[in-house]
Amino acid sequence: MRYPIGVQTFEEMINRKYVYVDKTDLVYDLAGRHICFLSRPRRFGKSLLISTLDAYFSGKKELFKGLKIDELEKEWTEYPVFRIDFAVGDYTKESELETILSDILEKWESKYGISCKTNSLGKRFDNILEEAEIKTKSKAVVLVDEYDKPMLDVLGTELEEKNRNILKGFYGAFKSADAHLRFVFLTGVTKFSQISVFSGFNQPKDISMDSRYDAICGITEDELYSYFADPIKELADKMRYTVDEMKNALKKQYDGYHFSEDLKTDIYNPFSILNAFDMLKIEDYWYESGTPTYLEKLMEGHKVNMQKLIGRSYERKYFIDYRADKEDSLAMLYQSGYLTIKGYDKEYNEYFLDFPNNEVRKGFVTLTANSFFGKTEEEPDNWVKNLDRMLKRRDLDGVRDAFTSFLASIPYEANKDERAKDFETHFSYTFYIINRLLGCYTTLIEKQNSKGRADIIIETDTDVFIFEFKLDTSASEALMQIEKQQYAVPYLDDKRSVHKIGVNISSESRTVDEWLVSE
Repeated sequence: MRYPIGVQTFEEMINRKYVYVDKTDLVYDLAGRHICFLSRPRRFGKSLLISTLDAYFSGKKELFKGLKIDELEKEWTEYPVFRIDFAVGDYTKESELETILSDILEKWESKYGISCKTNSLGKRFDNILEEAEIKTKSKAVVLVDEYDKPMLDVLGTELEEKNRNILKGFYGAFKSADAHLRFVFLTGVTKFSQISVFSGFNQPKDISMDSRYDAICGITEDELYSYFADPIKELADKMRYTVDEMKNALKKQYDGYHFSEDLKTDIYNPFSILNAFDMLKIEDYWYESGTPTYLEKLMEGHKVNMQKLIGRSYERKYFIDYRADKEDSLAMLYQSGYLTIKGYDKEYNEYFLDFPNNEVRKGFVTLTANSFFGKTEEEPDNWVKNLDRMLKRRDLDGVRDAFTSFLASIPYEANKDERAKDFETHFSYTFYIINRLLGCYTTLIEKQNSKGRADIIIETDTDVFIFEFKLDTSASEALMQIEKQQYAVPYLDDKRSVHKIGVNISSESRTVDEWLVSE
């Protein structure tokens, strides 16, 4: 089986016989619309979808032989297709966007024999679309991939407004040339608010949360088991899993995306799944392929409080629109794929958002830890892994020293971050992130009884470690809380050794002040 890793051209996939998950019935349905917009995370197959639409509207019937659309389409009309890919270009450079658009338009003007008589990019495009219909006797199809990249590249810079206005004027051609358009389709990561980019033309139909198109990008569970049964078996044999165990591991690592209130359709990350089968190894392929620049900027200066954003319910309006002129971490995290829909309350029309899977959880928690703790990427990872090793050796003195040195190394500047007005807030968020970080690498348990929940419980094959942290009190008080709240009760019949660790943190030294262990 040949995996189309890095292949984004439909024609190449078919001709070179790469494995292709047939979405052409959805393509056929989508092609019946007029002007549409689809938001999906990066590396989710948006460019392949654009390429498939290009082949379809270009009348390349032979490429679709045997696919679902072959039974649906009877006419195979060829239309003039105008395709724009904004993935190419460095839009942080002055005039880069204008240059790229002008070069594209010049090629089309040459093709249709048009003499350029205006400097307006929108008017030039309007003239091209009109002339294309005259010359071909068919209305035009416009396909725009990554329409938002020229804005995302320059968020927070002087070029942000300039690039937005250039695109606004360019897309204005769609309004004046509407009579000459058969179909317009735009893809991107973010849906910028209507007043910023799309106000120059008729609003595109946003199908991003239309349940009928949930599976148009990505791989459903049914598709995974149907198209990739042999690779699943091969990967299971390599990792010494049963097939069912392998399916469960893939689900935890790469599944979990939902793009509407229809939670029955689970979507797997296609980039990670294909890489896992190709490499015969489960890794964090999507996250390791790079963090978007705009998200890195968002994380700077502790602008994203994971504790307040994640695992909560929201009305749709709070995460589906993104205004280019203000920070909106919730919408950015959802639309970039770090959060997804995990639940829906029909009564209140609210969506519960959380991490889609283990790969994304680990990546985002690591990203947050690096930003909040002011450390390089490998430091939190190495610290947790060393902590895990010491716990498995029952080296609690080593664990104490690890916590002490790690906490002491975290920079803290009171009152400079509006969310850290005092050390108690800083302390609380520090241990929230540590808790999340530990959960990515160790067997972290979140057991809660009627009296509450311990700060951290870590289980190994031989031991259970129950941690309770206090601020400016005493380690003995922390141990008393473990006893009073009966955090160890669920392990009374457990054959493993239970270790209760009470820790007091000093706001003066900002690290471990006292550490007591009770067996």
